[in-house]
This record gives sequence, C-alpha cells and structure tokens, in this order.
Amino acid sequence: MKSKYLILFFLTGVLTIAYSLGADNHLSASSVYLSDEIPDSPFKSADTVRLAFTGDIMMGTTYPDTALPSKGGRFLFNDTKATLRKADLAFGNLEGTLCDSGVSRKTVSKISYAFRTPTSMSWLLKDAGFDFLSLANNHSLDFGWDGLKSTEHVLDSLGIKYAGVKGRKEWTVIEKNGLRIGICAFGHNHYTVLHTDSSTVFRLLTMIRPKVDILVVSFHGGAEGRTRSHLPYGKEIFYEENRGNLRDFAHYCVDLGADVVFGHGPHVVRCMELYRGRLIAYSLGNFCTPKGISISGVSGYAPILTLEVNRKGEFLQGKIIPFIQRWGIGPRQDKTGAVIRQIRQLSIEDIPNNQLLIDRNGVVRRKK
Repeated sequence: MKSKYLILFFLTGVLTIAYSLGADNHLSASSVYLSDEIPDSPFKSADTVRLAFTGDIMMGTTYPDTALPSKGGRFLFNDTKATLRKADLAFGNLEGTLCDSGVSRKTVSKISYAFRTPTSMSWLLKDAGFDFLSLANNHSLDFGWDGLKSTEHVLDSLGIKYAGVKGRKEWTVIEKNGLRIGICAFGHNHYTVLHTDSSTVFRLLTMIRPKVDILVVSFHGGAEGRTRSHLPYGKEIFYEENRGNLRDFAHYCVDLGADVVFGHGPHVVRCMELYRGRLIAYSLGNFCTPKGISISGVSGYAPILTLEVNRKGEFLQGKIIPFIQRWGIGPRQDKTGAVIRQIRQLSIEDIPNNQLLIDRNGVVRRKK
C-alpha cells in the first residue's frame, strides 16, 4: 500500500512540475502583464532615460496598385501610441518613401517591392510618438532621389529626425532632458551608410561618441522571411546580396561606444543579448505594415521594446510589450504574449551564456 501512495505522490509532483513549465511556455491571456510599466522597479525615474524601439513601418502604398488602410489609416497606432509617447525618445524604421508621384526605379516582382506611402498619411507618424526613423534600408530609394527628398522634406516638416543615407544625413543628435542622444543608422544597400564597411562604422562612431551622452545605433540587415528568425554566425547572403555579419557588427559598435544597438530587416523578430553592459536587439520585425508586406505567422509579431538606461547609457532594465498585426488594421495588443515567448526562446538558443533574463511578462533584466 505504501508503494502505491509513494508512486501516486511521485506522479503528482511530476505533473505539477510539467504543468508549471508548460504554463511558462504557453502563456494564458490572464497571465500576461500588458502594461508598459515594469513592476517593482528599483530604479528612480529621475535617474533614467526611457527609450522605445520598433521595427519596420510601411503604413500603405499606392504603387504599383493601391493598398491603403481605410479611413486614411488614422486608427493604425491606436493601441501603441500611449507607450511610444510615454518614452523620452521613440525609434523605428521607415520601410519605404513618403511621396505622391514618380515611377519606381525597381522592377516589381514576387521578390522585389516598391513602397510609396502618401504624404497625407505622414502626420500619423508624429501622432504615434516617433522621434527618429531610420532611412538606411532597401526601400528609401524606391522612387529615386526625388522620392527620398520628398521623404526627408516631410519628416523635416514633422520634426522627426532621420539618418542613414550616405552623403546626406548619416547621423543626427536629439537633445532631451539635458542629454545629447546621438543616433546613426546603417544599412546594406549601396546608397546607405554601410554596416558591411568596418572603416565607415569606425569613422562614424569614433566621431560621434565624444559629442554625445548616449549613442544609439540602428541597422537594417539580415536575410528575410519566416524561416530566418535565428541569428546565424558569420555573413548572411540573401538573393546574392551581403546582408552583413550582424553579431560582429553589433559587438563592434558597442566596442566603439554604442549604448544601444537595434535592428530590423528580416521581417521577423530575432534574439536579444547584453554585451558589455549594453543591449543589442538583433531584429524587432514588422511593426506597422498593414498592407503590402506579409504579416502571417511570426511575421505579424510587432513588439515595442522599451529600455531604461542611466544617463551614461548603461542598461538598467527593459520590457517587451506584445502586439500583433491585423491585416489592414495595424498592431494590436496581444494578450497571449506570443512575441515575448519568441524573443525569449531565441535569446536562449542563439546567445550562449546570455546575460539577459526575459520573464514571462516580457520584463528584461540583467542576470545576477
């Protein structure tokens, strides 16, 4: 009889442990803490700078066919604007142009796209809370230099800073709360500031670092698609194009003084790591691409990553706030926390001895 009770006790314990592990990996709707605040934070807000980061933004296009959200897209950022506005600075990647005319320099096909977002929708970016948008991507020149100049003119009129095109605005500075935050953006296309050219990376970062208090690096790189979630070692080649050795690049940036490095380009989220006390997010995926870019499966994960750093740029803590895109509507709250699980698992698998801990609610902290 005793042996039966012992077996029953043992099996109960095993099932309890299994349930706990399963619950941790399959978050129920009620278990995800959706607020952008970090509970029980030991850091005082007066000593911190809050930064918010997103991935690709392409609100709609009129080329080659019209694919725009209804009602001018005024609802696109309804679920996300409160978080972005609360940050001291909010960053994203503008995947395309802001212009109203022109013929694309590209041959549009199943593997080549051109994006022309009407200038009438541009106010949504400011209203959403963005302070900086990267232009260092493979769509900034979709409509030639006239399209790029239109994009720059529109962003200037909105007071949104930008950078990333070679020979134009390669870097910028935003002053906030008595601090100078420097931002540079790198890409893999010939007209961008190239992250594949180490001499360019060295030149820019060593020039900017002494001029600013905090240095943020944005990059567009990596192979694309739902099968490209894992961060490989070495160079990534996609359609015969060098998309960069992103581990080495990101580490090199931190070695040269970058405080935060965040990426986009694969159209899926990738891992995060803490390197020499600075946070690297290798891809934040698609953020607001309601039409014209696939948002099926993991391509629809649309997180906002909020970070708290001290006034020297050192990582204190962060939070992954889960959103998921809906076709034609944009990013909406995801109570299941799917993107948290994805980034958390990738960060375990792809970064050996990672010094970051990501909990089930998306809170990001340094390992003790």
